[in-house]
Formats: sequence, structure tokens, C-alpha cells
Amino acid sequence: MRIDVVTLFPAMFEAFAGESMMKRAAAIGAVSFGTVNPRDFARDARRTVDDKPYGGGPGMLMKPGPLFEAVESVMSPDARVILMAPAGRRFSQADARRLSAMSHLVIVCGHYEGIDERVEATLADETLSIGDYVLTNGTLPAAVVADAVVRLLPGVLGGGEEATTGESFTTNLLEHPQFTRPPAFRGMKVPRVLQQGDHAKVAEWKRKSSEDVTGKRRPDLLGGRQARQH
Repeated sequence: MRIDVVTLFPAMFEAFAGESMMKRAAAIGAVSFGTVNPRDFARDARRTVDDKPYGGGPGMLMKPGPLFEAVESVMSPDARVILMAPAGRRFSQADARRLSAMSHLVIVCGHYEGIDERVEATLADETLSIGDYVLTNGTLPAAVVADAVVRLLPGVLGGGEEATTGESFTTNLLEHPQFTRPPAFRGMKVPRVLQQGDHAKVAEWKRKSSEDVTGKRRPDLLGGRQARQH
């Protein structure tokens, strides 16, 4: 996979891509990362990429010209262009799995008060948001999407596909509680069923625990699970 990020702050994304699992994924050839700065496509000496909005209003908007040219500089026949914006559809684990099957992602990051509407209308294939809040720019959301996608690529995580199939949100359930050694710590004990080696009972405990955790913390997910089962 190739992931190109169009951002006014390339160093932010490059620092993220050079650490932890993203660094490993690039090292084994599962992904390659690139960044493009729209300022490199500005037409004036000041490298201006923003302007006042028509009709008035607070703040500045990113101009369409530098963004279009920045994206076009890295486009490929298979590229899918994703715009990160607070008004986008909520990004989910299902989206991460869908995008992990693609060969080229171009993620466009907004800044200032927003982006000229023509970018979303004619350049982006889809618009995504990582949550109902506003950040100073879209680079961190782009990193979140990249992380969720890249960790699903073959060979990136140890343990193969099994490492991701039981995770939270994969089946509309949060993951069950997990424990490691020692079996007792400050009076808190690991559930006996997990120590007895009965795989069927362990599987049942994990399933029931996942449902309990989901019911307490995210009951909305249980509704989606029931809909899928029917």
C-alpha cells in the first residue's frame, strides 16, 4: 500500500510514520508513506494557501488551487482520495478494513476555518471524521486513519489475521478484559476460568465478558450487533 498525506505540517505526520508499528510496516514493505505540502504549489512569493471566505465569516479557508495540484502530483489510477473534516462520516473499524484492501490512499488534511467546498465536491472520494470535535488541523486525524488501516495489512502484526479478528468493534463488541501474570496482585485475582485450560469455557467467558463490557460502556453497539445477526 501507498499512503500520501497532503498537509501543511508534513513533519507531524512523518514523525508518526517513523515510529512503532508504522515504522515496522514500512520496513517490511507493507506500506510506503509520503507527504505533500500544498504550499509547494502556491503561486506567490509568500506561498499563500488561504483566503477570506465569500459571504464573510470568521477565519480563513484553504484555497482550492494548491490543494488540487498537491493531490494531482501524487495521483495514481488506483488512488482513493480521503478528506479529513469534522463534518465527515464517522470513521469506523469497518472503514479501516475496507480501506486496507486498497493499494493507494491520498489523505487530505484541512486547516484554518475549513476548505473550499470544491475540494470535497470534486476532488475527494469520501470525507471522514474521527469524532465529534474540532482539531487545529487534519494531520492527527490522518495519522489515526493510517494507523487503523496499516495495522490490518498482512504481516504487520504478529499472529496473522487472528491478531485483529477478535478486537473491539470487529464484531460490534468491545474486547473482553485481559490479564497476565501474576495470578494475584494486591488482592486482585485473575478469574479462575482463565487459569484452568478449558478452551471451551474460556471462549464462553470471553464472549460473555465482551457482551457485559459492551452493555455497560457502549450499549449502542449491541443494537448494531443484533441488527447484523438478523
